[in-house]
Amino acid sequence: MTEESQNTTPQTPFEWIGGEDRVRQLVDRFYDLMDLEPAYTELRAVHGSTLDDARDKLFWFLCGWLGGPDYFVERFGHPRLRMRHMPFSIGIKERDQWVACMDQAMGEVEVPAALRERLCTSFMQTADWMRNRGG
Repeated sequence: MTEESQNTTPQTPFEWIGGEDRVRQLVDRFYDLMDLEPAYTELRAVHGSTLDDARDKLFWFLCGWLGGPDYFVERFGHPRLRMRHMPFSIGIKERDQWVACMDQAMGEVEVPAALRERLCTSFMQTADWMRNRGG
């Protein structure tokens, strides 16, 4: 590998996806799809009347989780994802809708295919771990 290619190769998924603007674009598309697509009805129902707070929190979380600025931790401390999601009924259907919605959003904002595949695997593992009921 040449010195030049080492300097241009993204070091983190955050860099690979394109930084904050692209993470925001992904999060916004994710929540827009959740609001618009009938296939995500159960997932949308879990989120309450407005998605504004969820949009910001997911954006802040994903920035840090992908290797960028740790905005969520700066504001709220450790993510404690499972604990923070306990008040919400999350079963297999909600898990699958979350992952499908995120995968659709990644496709629509053109996340590079290799990164998209890697993220889908991680998202499914995390979403499955978040389940707090069977169905």
